[in-house]
Amino acid sequence: MLLVLKYFAFAFSALLPLINPLGSAIVFLGLVGNAPPEVFRKLSRRIAITTTLFLLVIELVGAALLRFFGISLPVVQVAGGFVLAAMGWGLLNNSNSAASKEKSDVVTADFRSLDEKVFFPFTFPVTAGPGTIVVMLTLNAHASQVQVVDDFLSHLGIFLAAVLLSFGVYLCYRYAPRITQKIAPQTVNGILRVVAFILLCIGVQIAWNGLKVLIKTVQ
Repeated sequence: MLLVLKYFAFAFSALLPLINPLGSAIVFLGLVGNAPPEVFRKLSRRIAITTTLFLLVIELVGAALLRFFGISLPVVQVAGGFVLAAMGWGLLNNSNSAASKEKSDVVTADFRSLDEKVFFPFTFPVTAGPGTIVVMLTLNAHASQVQVVDDFLSHLGIFLAAVLLSFGVYLCYRYAPRITQKIAPQTVNGILRVVAFILLCIGVQIAWNGLKVLIKTVQ
């Protein structure tokens, strides 16, 4: 149980500033426009389900992709850890971190074809962008253990974090018009700064775990 909670907190902290339900809700609202509440309700439910499935697929095939390309787990931990640390550092020094550039470049959606845009661009890249894929692969590698039971529990914690974040996406997207009216941008930015520091620390820890294994192979 402790292992599930550990990797749940690990994955949740790493994915939160990337999926960023509050910041993504602002972008989502701009894409949908002044639509009726029923439209937001249907779209938010479908996007949350699609996001969960998207993250689950990455989680399941991540290890297979590493084997296919012949990449070892310590190397992925080092590279992924540096990526996480760089993302955390960038968020700490970015005054406009509420919405990333890759999300703001999405073209405005057409009201008549919103249902066709559930996966692209609403799920990818508005909700889960390329950075999320990198983080999921890194977490997959970090959670892979020798023991079968530990491996299952570690990946279960990551999956539960993905489900909870998808539920947060559902709530933020469904009530996006209300949220943008009641929460000040400064408050959202402050929360993201704290999470960004945690992300920086997590990235350094993951990179160090991989480096320790690589150093042992040289000795």
